[in-house]
Amino acid sequence: MRHAREDALNELEPLIIRLRRLPGLRERKRGTFYRGGSGFLHFHEDPAGLFADLKVNGEWIRMPVDTKAQRDALVRDARNSLT
Repeated sequence: MRHAREDALNELEPLIIRLRRLPGLRERKRGTFYRGGSGFLHFHEDPAGLFADLKVNGEWIRMPVDTKAQRDALVRDARNSLT
């Protein structure tokens, strides 16, 4: 599984825009978000689809982000992890 390339990030742009609005996150490079000095969220691509790695309670979890429902779940979980 590789980090998401430009084409994949273009597909995820509406999701990335939503994530940029979350308080406390900083996007160091496109699609790679940090909370403070630590990695918080980034994207991968694979023949099986697009995925996000999200840090929840200090542990990375991998979430699919191919559908609107999956993307909504990522935003919800990211918001909850920031509180």
